[in-house]
Amino acid sequence: MNSTDSRVWLITGCSSGFGRHLAEAALQAGDRVAATARRTEKLDELVAAAPDRVLALALDVTDQSQIDAAVSAARSHFGRLDVLVNNAGHGSVGAVEELDDAELRSLMDTMFFGAVGMTRAVLPVLREQGGGAIVQMSSMGGQVTMPGFGAYCAGKFALEGISESLAAEVAPFGIRVLIVEPGAFRTSFGGAGMQRSRDSGLYADTVGPTRAAVDAMDGAQPGDPAKAAAAILTALGAEESPLRLALGADAVEAIGEALDGRRADLDTWAAVSRDTALSADA
Repeated sequence: MNSTDSRVWLITGCSSGFGRHLAEAALQAGDRVAATARRTEKLDELVAAAPDRVLALALDVTDQSQIDAAVSAARSHFGRLDVLVNNAGHGSVGAVEELDDAELRSLMDTMFFGAVGMTRAVLPVLREQGGGAIVQMSSMGGQVTMPGFGAYCAGKFALEGISESLAAEVAPFGIRVLIVEPGAFRTSFGGAGMQRSRDSGLYADTVGPTRAAVDAMDGAQPGDPAKAAAAILTALGAEESPLRLALGADAVEAIGEALDGRRADLDTWAAVSRDTALSADA
């Protein structure tokens, strides 16, 4: 990133939630922002707050032609790109058996393939400039899951897997990758944008509590998205930024418990796992 000039951010999903708060935090820091949304009128207030430093772009991340056009427009307007934030996405709740193929593919198109498409489009710019950062907005659901969140977590697990490989691939070019794993924050995650699969009634005991929690969470989440945005800027500004940044006490605790559980399984079954090599005389 440029240490002397203001940075240029390209952020997907800026109409609300983390995307909007990140755009506002970047502007507060004196940076410039290419803010995207499917409907640019939702960005009017953001543009009005800093018209000389905000470029509003229409973008559906499931359309590669729109991705390419947005990246080109942002670079042409500001002259460079420093930070890509892949934030566009939405929640999903439902048992695996209840998932509709079209809904599942739509979720993956937005949260996984869309993020990959944006990343591929921006990488040549960052390589040419000699550095930059890619922020992947994952979730604590990128490392932990529960009944009813299989589709959502599948998208986030996939995003984290490809991002970990990406980080190692682009490090020699001076490009950093930051995987952000928020817990429950006061965004629209549990609101009208949540995709709800049909309720078959077969999973009332396991998925039922998750459905109820989703219906009750909108407006009641403990996390402050403005503080999350500030934490992301702090991590990006660190001399050694982390690969993963958990946000919220709930994320720290849940991810820690999941890692402890995986380690316990690995250790408990290590002897069986190791005893699978070909015999010396084979």
